[in-house]
Amino acid sequence: MLSFEKWQGLGNDFIVVEGDVSSEQARDLCNRRRGIGADGVLCVERLGTDAVRMIVRNADGSRPQMCGNGVRCVAGWAALRGASRGLFVTTDAGDMRCDLRQTGRASFEVSAEVGIARVGDDFDFAHAGRCWGFTSVDMGNPHAVSFDAFDQADVDAVGPALERHIDGGANVEFCRFAPNRIEVVVWERGVGRTLACGTGAAAVAAAACRAGRARYDEAIEIALPGGGLNISVSSQGHMVTMRGPADRVYVGEVDL
Repeated sequence: MLSFEKWQGLGNDFIVVEGDVSSEQARDLCNRRRGIGADGVLCVERLGTDAVRMIVRNADGSRPQMCGNGVRCVAGWAALRGASRGLFVTTDAGDMRCDLRQTGRASFEVSAEVGIARVGDDFDFAHAGRCWGFTSVDMGNPHAVSFDAFDQADVDAVGPALERHIDGGANVEFCRFAPNRIEVVVWERGVGRTLACGTGAAAVAAAACRAGRARYDEAIEIALPGGGLNISVSSQGHMVTMRGPADRVYVGEVDL
């Protein structure tokens, strides 16, 4: 029997386990009809009083380097087990500092580092007779951010096409500017549409700052289908910090 906890951050939901699971087991566990159901599995190892390691396995079994909403959930998981309200989550993309404020019995508001944003080249992608403009952003995992006008059908058509087109795949963000915020819909690599993507929100903020459409060192509200995140991008070094919720939904056991 595998003990697990179900956590979510803005509707981006995860199965959190202590230890590791295989890619095949992750696919089975994340199946929403025949398993627990989730966007991914977060495999946690305790490294000490105030440090844990996180390995992410997407719903398709792939292993991304980083997951922003997942970092917040793992920080909450560790805090419920006695970690201090200032702890580190070690990821494949580096060590991320997290500061927590408990808002409920098993709910937290978490301010978390999610890595250095490396904004790359702009590029065009042609699909179904239209040319789209994108900016590549490396958040420890790959992102392609577009500020072109879009509708929901474009997300479901262009998102998977571009994910397949880029070697190794990429997360694809479709963005529009609104008063005091940036509205974002994400096609997540290895998952599809998700209600929220933390590194995607970080990538959007970094691309907007580089383009002069948002300011470094100031909070930027990123509005995702599952809710909002506050993102800031440092002008010195481009470290990205996000603030948002993490909530434990339930605990259980499952046969592997």
